[in-house]
Amino acid sequence: MSKDAIIFFDGVCNLCNGAVQFVIKRDHHHEFKFASLQSNFAKETLNNFNLKAAHGDSLILLENGKLYEASTAVLRIAKKLTGLWPLLYVFIVIPPFLRNAVYRWVARHRYQWFGKQDQCWVPTPELKSRFLG
Repeated sequence: MSKDAIIFFDGVCNLCNGAVQFVIKRDHHHEFKFASLQSNFAKETLNNFNLKAAHGDSLILLENGKLYEASTAVLRIAKKLTGLWPLLYVFIVIPPFLRNAVYRWVARHRYQWFGKQDQCWVPTPELKSRFLG
């Protein structure tokens, strides 16, 4: 498996796809790889972990053999981006039950607010090497 951090995301969610594109634009060191939660790669990889959320309910970060879900995953991703985004990591001091309550509220409404695609987003040929499965 790659030593890169892997971001697992809901491939049919417009908000999630926008988040992936946002990360790609700010990940100048190419630290992240990506995999749709609907992919076989994600299913095989994540089955080895005891996930709190059902597959598809949370953005998941696999980093150094450890899984991070929901707001913790988002903050750890922001920490590695260029620009001022790493400053958001200060919110890690907020207890996870509070951070994740906000995260789950947005996640519950993501299709209603941002829409949904019939199929997973397909990366451009130049980005294809950063996507797994």
